[in-house]
Amino acid sequence: MAEKLLIRALKGGKSTKIVTLNGKKMTKMPSVLGNLPGLKTLRLQNNMIPSMCPEISALTQLTALNLGNNLLEEVPEEMKYLTSLKTLHLFGNRIHRFASGACDGLQNLILLNLNNNQLTWIPQEVSRLRSLTYLSINHNQLASIPRELCFLKNLSELQLNYNQLVCIPEEIKFLKKLQKLLLVRNNIESLPEGLCDLLNLRILDIAGNVIQIFPPGFQNLKLREFYCEGNPLFLKKPVHAVKQEDIWSLQEITSRFIMNQLAEENHFLMRAIEWYPQVRSIISQGRKCAICGRSFLTIWLECVEFFPPSKVSDVLHQMYYREESGRAAANKGSCRDEIMVEEKFKSQNQLDIKHQEKREIISGKMKIEMYAILKMRINL
Repeated sequence: MAEKLLIRALKGGKSTKIVTLNGKKMTKMPSVLGNLPGLKTLRLQNNMIPSMCPEISALTQLTALNLGNNLLEEVPEEMKYLTSLKTLHLFGNRIHRFASGACDGLQNLILLNLNNNQLTWIPQEVSRLRSLTYLSINHNQLASIPRELCFLKNLSELQLNYNQLVCIPEEIKFLKKLQKLLLVRNNIESLPEGLCDLLNLRILDIAGNVIQIFPPGFQNLKLREFYCEGNPLFLKKPVHAVKQEDIWSLQEITSRFIMNQLAEENHFLMRAIEWYPQVRSIISQGRKCAICGRSFLTIWLECVEFFPPSKVSDVLHQMYYREESGRAAANKGSCRDEIMVEEKFKSQNQLDIKHQEKREIISGKMKIEMYAILKMRINL
């Protein structure tokens, strides 16, 4: 059957544009393919081909090549001659290396699929794939990502699921067009701050790693889909920690003040708000923090604290100490021990209260002035 298809293709000569020889139990690539210089698409998946024939270098007009599910052990050197290639599928082989110069001529390559291979590293030469837009290397054995990969300025989708990655290079911030990043089931311990510079990122999947915290600025990402299940995410509650560089709008400040006053049943504001339908409309969009229950309009970070990785172990140690103290008190059943633990928590709570009071003193004047302005407007 394969021979008949080849004969038919050869009769077409330069006019033959597509050759499909999937699942033909072929043990080598037919050298006669070199006689089809006008070929655009070549499909040879689900065979037993261990290498590419040298004659393939004549296919300079080839734009799509599928060699998935074969027996290749490297990304062949012959690839560099396929200067028009746009899509390359090499999934399901035994590839564990790139041949020298394999990336040299692939300046027009848009999609590269290397899923289900045995790669442990990616060569620096990958940076030569200047047009690459979609890169998928799922189910390999990658332990690291070369910083050169982060200079593929046209890359919009990067899939590195089911590898052995421990970290992501800080240079990932240079992938300005990246929209989809999949890092499922690796050993990643933390995300780089550079990730927060990817303002076009819409889909992020970090499920099944060992990530405990998110980097500062993570909340600025405009994600549509975010998956993080299976991580030992660190939660400390409640924590008052507004980042100093965060600047609230005047509308946010005023809305918070009014909503919190209404929640406390401030009768003056409850009567006055009836005269301001526009204000009622704005605060009707307000939400409440799931931890502390206080109201906000657009964003709430008071109950979230971002830690540098160096501090995580210290904080976890403190939490462990507190849990052990509480457990010891419960086991002993001693009133004296319970009082000591309670006093310790009270001391911590007093520190938190003093911190909160300091913040309230700083903003108190502003709140009083807003209250006076609102009252003045109502009287007018």
